Amino acid sequence: MGSLLISSTAYNKKGGRYMSEPVMRRTQSGLAPNLARKSALRVHSPLAKALSLCSVLSILAFAAAPLQAETSAAADAGYAIESPKAVHSLLLDVVNTGERLVAVGDRGHILYSNDQGQSWQQAKVPTRQMLTSLFFVDAKHGWVVGHDAQILATADGGLTWTKQFEDLEREAPLLDIWFKDLQTGYAVGAYGALLETNDGGQNWEDVSDRLDNEDAYHLNAITAVKDSGLFIVGELGQMFRSADWGQTWERLEDLPYEGSLFGVLGTDQPATLLAYGLRGHLFRSTDFGDSWQQVKLNTPNNGPLEFGLADGALLNDGSVVVVGHGGTVLRSKDHGQTFSLINRPDRLSLAGVTALDNGNLILVGQGGVHLAASTGADLGQQ
Repeated sequence: MGSLLISSTAYNKKGGRYMSEPVMRRTQSGLAPNLARKSALRVHSPLAKALSLCSVLSILAFAAAPLQAETSAAADAGYAIESPKAVHSLLLDVVNTGERLVAVGDRGHILYSNDQGQSWQQAKVPTRQMLTSLFFVDAKHGWVVGHDAQILATADGGLTWTKQFEDLEREAPLLDIWFKDLQTGYAVGAYGALLETNDGGQNWEDVSDRLDNEDAYHLNAITAVKDSGLFIVGELGQMFRSADWGQTWERLEDLPYEGSLFGVLGTDQPATLLAYGLRGHLFRSTDFGDSWQQVKLNTPNNGPLEFGLADGALLNDGSVVVVGHGGTVLRSKDHGQTFSLINRPDRLSLAGVTALDNGNLILVGQGGVHLAASTGADLGQQ
């Protein structure tokens, strides 16, 4: 994982900013990259998706520990190594497809569970790169994004995966993905990358120039907002919205926060969304981003929350769960107006969350998979 932390695909700009333009190509056609810019140093790892650099460094020894292969076939060149320890490795996202749970993370690990998280199996995956996010449009069809701008797809609910896209010219990651239906989807990532497909991922087009993002700020997350359109958040509080579901984009000028935002989540209310990121900052809008209100988050000791927030999920009952550093789990039953908060005793950083059929939660992050009560507390300790 250490090699995934630092990129060398940017150039130094006065004031300490580093940036480069996206370089993308289709795997099917083998098109040459748009640019081959030499560059300096810039951090872009899963910290943009889940963990701060300090937190990542604190778990490098664990995350980089060798995993024992089960069979020689599982160690085929280019495929993720299969190991019973994968369930305890660094995982960055998890979803409930309706038929099973699927989680993704370090070294190309994709895990699935058919028994509500009691046991997990490892899929055979054609990459060993860090996988950062996944999205299922129905119980069978899903996509995963990760480092080397890789996009993988499944048509059987996560049991098997094929590689649809990659950029071998640099290590820049894709950080989030969203699909409207079986045909149309978008992926976002480092250096302002915005990719579009209109054929289910058979071809991906670089449409980064649709964004007013001259400085190529990292794009950390994309989501749908009910009855409104698409919304993207990123580095240094950048926000973009599309009222026509991706064809044109508007850059928001009146930003609520100048620190990085790691996640964005639509609620079950029209035009209502949440954006969250560094140091416990969480903002709510009820007008598709025209105006924002900061949501006050206090710890059980009544102090302000200082941990970064990484990911969130809208549950079937309309409630919202947001997770982050220090074992932070937030839950709202009023569409994000107020939140209950706990910090799990293990203080392990969390990067993804989904709900089980019984209302309990599956949390993923440092240490792999964690089963929790609906509040985020350990089962039996609500």
